[in-house]
Amino acid sequence: MDDTSGVSEAKSDSSGWPMDGPYGQCITNLPEKDSNGKRSGTLSFSKDHISLYLALADTSSLAFDWEVHAIFRLFLLDQETDNYVILQDTMKKGRRFHRMKLEWGYDQFVPLKSFNDASSGYLVEDTCVFGAEVFIRKERPSGKGECLSMIKEPVSFKHSWKIENFSKLDSEFYDSTPFISGDKKWKIKLYPKGKGTGTGTHLSLVLALAEPAALPQGTKICAEFTLRIIDQMYAQHYNGKATFWFTASNQDHGWQRFISIGYFSLSNKGYLVKDACLVEAEVSVIGVTNSLS
Repeated sequence: MDDTSGVSEAKSDSSGWPMDGPYGQCITNLPEKDSNGKRSGTLSFSKDHISLYLALADTSSLAFDWEVHAIFRLFLLDQETDNYVILQDTMKKGRRFHRMKLEWGYDQFVPLKSFNDASSGYLVEDTCVFGAEVFIRKERPSGKGECLSMIKEPVSFKHSWKIENFSKLDSEFYDSTPFISGDKKWKIKLYPKGKGTGTGTHLSLVLALAEPAALPQGTKICAEFTLRIIDQMYAQHYNGKATFWFTASNQDHGWQRFISIGYFSLSNKGYLVKDACLVEAEVSVIGVTNSLS
């Protein structure tokens, strides 16, 4: 892209000046005068220096995920000799300007004592002149933006599911009826003969989104949940607890080896009574992320 450059004249009470071109703005911090007409006081990061920065002045025309890489030099004019004090950025690849970093520059551009010295020529009739030379290397999207909304006081929802005739279950898995928590539909999935590493030895139990295809693209749901098999005799329930980010492509989460089939089937444990078991899910949605691209 073309170079963008400009020189601006600053009064002592100025805080920023627009440059020629679509991006730049030259910003300085000049201390206030004291009762003797001298400039004293503090700057952003230095008590005895003038600070000077290059900043993006207008980002309204740029996409949300924009970033601009620029190489730049900043100047201060000696008005007596018509020469400039020049500071050039040492980063050969330039500085990266983006939404979270709109400005780069120097906290200690020139000593305040030198700036106030009449012989330096920097301050003449209470006027100083700054300049900037900017070369835009590239402008491009930085990636997809996301908006994270955390729920301050999430509401927990419980759903119970009674499974009868357990010994006659012959399908790979079974789904509970859908239920709602955090404005999203969920379901429990039970694999009576196990899944993956639990096949043949364990019950597998997972929590799943009931309608993953209905999620907008880029949406993620953070849920804290507990799955349990109810002890119908002694209330010594068998629990598993997890936190997971659910998406359309990662729509379920749980345990392939939730409980061994042998332990689950013991008559004195209360998990399987009269060939029926009770499964419960407790779900709290604690955060949602939506794509901003």
